[in-house]
Amino acid sequence: MLTDFAVPPMVLGAAELTHLAYAGRSVAEVLAQADAFHDALDSGIAARLFDSALAWQLAFRREDALRLQAEALSRMVLYRVASTRARSLRVLAICGPGDLMANTPLDFLTRSLDVRLDLLHLLPGEALPAAIPDHDVAVFACAEADPPMLARLTALFEAWPRPALNDPRVLPGMARDALSRSLAGVPGICSPTTIAVTREALLNRRPVPGFENGPYPCLLRPIGSHAGQDLARLADEAELDAYLAASTEQRFFLSRFVDYAGADGLYRKLRIAFVGGAPFLCHMAVSGHWMVHYLNAGMTEAAWKRLEEAEAMASFDAGFARRHAPAFAALQARIGCDLWSIDCAELPDGRLLVFEVDTAAILHLMDPGDLFPYKPPQMRRVFASFDALLRRKAVMPAPAAP
Repeated sequence: MLTDFAVPPMVLGAAELTHLAYAGRSVAEVLAQADAFHDALDSGIAARLFDSALAWQLAFRREDALRLQAEALSRMVLYRVASTRARSLRVLAICGPGDLMANTPLDFLTRSLDVRLDLLHLLPGEALPAAIPDHDVAVFACAEADPPMLARLTALFEAWPRPALNDPRVLPGMARDALSRSLAGVPGICSPTTIAVTREALLNRRPVPGFENGPYPCLLRPIGSHAGQDLARLADEAELDAYLAASTEQRFFLSRFVDYAGADGLYRKLRIAFVGGAPFLCHMAVSGHWMVHYLNAGMTEAAWKRLEEAEAMASFDAGFARRHAPAFAALQARIGCDLWSIDCAELPDGRLLVFEVDTAAILHLMDPGDLFPYKPPQMRRVFASFDALLRRKAVMPAPAAP
């Protein structure tokens, strides 16, 4: 039952705690701030455990974090992300248990908007709560789901009593192997052949479909890994054997390696968010290493890299987005999601190299404004576009200008 009388316990949530950690606070300081917040509210144990679990995830203590989260969710599956602002638009995020990559991190987008955000967690084998906060729009935020969870999410999406975003039926198409098959042969796009393989098949050198002429150089990563965790580029069988000897994983994604270095030998990776089908550049990292992550690309140390990123953002709509408009349209048609993002690059031949598509990327404004003065205007455009998307879906007017 949807009701205005269901008031979930307040939590600081992932965005607020991540902002603290990103600013250099230790896990002890993050936990202390969460404790002070909950002391002021006289919170129950569930809300305290929920925020503590997030803090430990940010400290890379995943097992401890998931244990605390499980205890929190065993007590309460509904939480309200705290804010001091008025909230005219009511949003319910339908989430699953798991780490920070398990759900769309909506509170990074909504923390600066006139939006009240509630989090409803679906637990395997457990029914929905008898009372759910009424809302204007729901967002199906689960970014990954096994077959039983996917079936449940699909049934809920089809029957949900309020407007809803992000049909969960698109999730299987975002898997690396499914995506590469879907994009094979699409003009303007390079999506390297990617196949799910077992440890046994790799050890026994079984032929891999799509790699008949040999896989090397290739990329190998455990299925389910994110952010480059245990990702390796392998040049030959000796490197494959060494990788497998150091890993206990049983299933992997095997991909062809595509060298995307520019004429200067540097690698540039872009994160582009699609909000209601419209593309926005959220960051561009420049690195001398093929495995590019924004945090290890040295963007804070190199003013020339930030200048290049600023120019990329300023020219994106008229430049990159226009060049790749057919590719973006093809991606949107295949993904069919309301809010999603890609990590990509531009190849020397002009094609769009697609690394990954998902709904769990953090779209944030955490970088220091003195070093990145060009980011606040860009990210506010992303946030405003998401706000407009929510209101279109909810059939609500945009808030009055201040």
